[in-house]
Amino acid sequence: MKLRSFILTVFSVCIASSAFAQANILNAKKTEEIGVKTEAQLALDNDKPLEYGYVDDRDILYSKMTWEKIVLDERANFPLYYPVDTNNIGKDRRSLFDVLFKAIKKGELVNIYDDSYFTAKRTLKDIEAAMTKIDTLDIGFDQYNADGFVDPEYIIRRDIQSFDVSAYLIKGLWYFDKRHGELKYRLLGLAPAAPDVNFIDSEDESNKQPIPMFWIFYPEARDILHEAKSFNNKNSAMPVSFDHLLNSRRFNGYMYKEENVYGDREVKDYVADNALMQLLESDRIKDKIRNFEQDMWAY
Repeated sequence: MKLRSFILTVFSVCIASSAFAQANILNAKKTEEIGVKTEAQLALDNDKPLEYGYVDDRDILYSKMTWEKIVLDERANFPLYYPVDTNNIGKDRRSLFDVLFKAIKKGELVNIYDDSYFTAKRTLKDIEAAMTKIDTLDIGFDQYNADGFVDPEYIIRRDIQSFDVSAYLIKGLWYFDKRHGELKYRLLGLAPAAPDVNFIDSEDESNKQPIPMFWIFYPEARDILHEAKSFNNKNSAMPVSFDHLLNSRRFNGYMYKEENVYGDREVKDYVADNALMQLLESDRIKDKIRNFEQDMWAY
């Protein structure tokens, strides 16, 4: 019986691996056939993200809302950042920002918010205006003063691209489910963060602090992020969906805010000008949440 189960498991993994790899690459006789999936592969890909289980409010014994920052300079977070240049790479590989922004432009993500409390909505025009800077060179001003017009070559347009996104901000709820007797986490909000477009090329590093461009309610984007795959450096035949990557917390981040009586103030507001102490405070918040679960089983 165990041998039969083992064979079935290996067989299932092999089928899944063939489906997740670059489709038809070993059987293609022409370059046009690469990426064209068979009917069996399309049927296997007809899946959905794993649904969240229902949690009754009465089952939540303890909860704490936290905000975290995922810095993309860290190697563990590279799958969220790369690829930044899509000109010389397949269309099946895109960064998380490209996936989100493309979904917004196509109208697949309708509800875009200005803050992490999801109170004020934003439109695509609002986002594009905040991501674009149009400037005129000095020679353009001279031409305008002399001739009354400016040639397009003297007008510079700067747009925020995926390589400018330096961090992601996430909002989530840690809660203790008394029905299952364990501490769980539910991701609620996600925001790409980049420097202000007006100072993005400045040499002053103090002006390049990442600010959130927009917030999305994460459960609304799960289907989109489930279809988009991030690169798996250990096994390229088994890419990981962005939805699975984020829900399984396969990233490295630190808490920069928790809900508190002081209007949900950030760590930097009461631990100022000391990066080391801010990191220690972030660890203290994390340990406080984790210790609650440990204390539940202390006799």
